[in-house]
Amino acid sequence: MGTKVKDEKQPREDAEIVKENDNPKRNYIFKKSGVTRVGFFIILAILILVAIGVLLSGLFFETSMTP
Repeated sequence: MGTKVKDEKQPREDAEIVKENDNPKRNYIFKKSGVTRVGFFIILAILILVAIGVLLSGLFFETSMTP
């Protein structure tokens, strides 16, 4: 019963969005490299294709509300 439990707080989160190549910091989301850039453009192209698909499907499958 003599043991004390130390209540440790979570350390301050200071994550950066983009990590530079010469920065030794470990808290980052994206690393500035060729792989990240290629992945970004692939995801962007997929999102654009999905948006175009939604717009085109809305035009082709348009239902007319005539009584």
